[in-house]
Amino acid sequence: MTCARVVSGAGPDLVLVHGWGMNAAAWGVLPALLESRFRVTRLELPGHGESGWNGEGSDPTRWARALLAAAPPRATWVGWSLGGLVALQATALAPERIVALVGVASTPCFVQRPDWRPAMAEETLAGFGDRLLNDLDGTIQQFLALQFHGVKEARALMRRLRQDLARRPPPRPQALQAGLALLRDCDLRLRLAAVDRPRLWILGGRDRLVPPALADALPEGVRVHFVEEAGHAPFLSHPEAVASTLTAFSTHG
Repeated sequence: MTCARVVSGAGPDLVLVHGWGMNAAAWGVLPALLESRFRVTRLELPGHGESGWNGEGSDPTRWARALLAAAPPRATWVGWSLGGLVALQATALAPERIVALVGVASTPCFVQRPDWRPAMAEETLAGFGDRLLNDLDGTIQQFLALQFHGVKEARALMRRLRQDLARRPPPRPQALQAGLALLRDCDLRLRLAAVDRPRLWILGGRDRLVPPALADALPEGVRVHFVEEAGHAPFLSHPEAVASTLTAFSTHG
């Protein structure tokens, strides 16, 4: 299966992969800020937006291959949250196609483990899964609210994100369940450590889903940029700062 994509701009290829429950419209004004310097390809995860759902389940390899089938031959990949996890899997599968890897409010391991504390508690993620079965819309709305916890103008940002997401089809319930399973089960720490491409992680100082303490646990060689006043969606609350960081990283390495 090939994932849906939205392409704009001209220049070196830059791929954007959105997070759980989102679609290609979730990036707000970021693509417009980048497309004078890059050809920006926004990919939609399986079962999200206009991408089909062929029962990919929670196999990260199948999700990553679906993205690779729609992506440019070589590009810098930027993955937000769950999108960062799948982008990392794509890098492991086809390193020759990845110029550089950027994680935005993402982590190679989303759930706490005995040797991995800078992550969310497993019961927090399980709560989303339980509520998803009984109240799909309410669960999505609660998740959207978490993007901007403690962020200035949070209500306006959340309202704009809801409006943007509504421009494209909603995610399939099966894809949402599978995405939560990916977040719960995937541990790609060793794969991130093995990536031999330039790596940048952009983190929000007020993120409630990916703790800022992750910065100290990332492998050696991963560059970290903090947007101190941002939550889980720094490119929505601080788009100019994120665009500038991505441009500088992609231009100078």
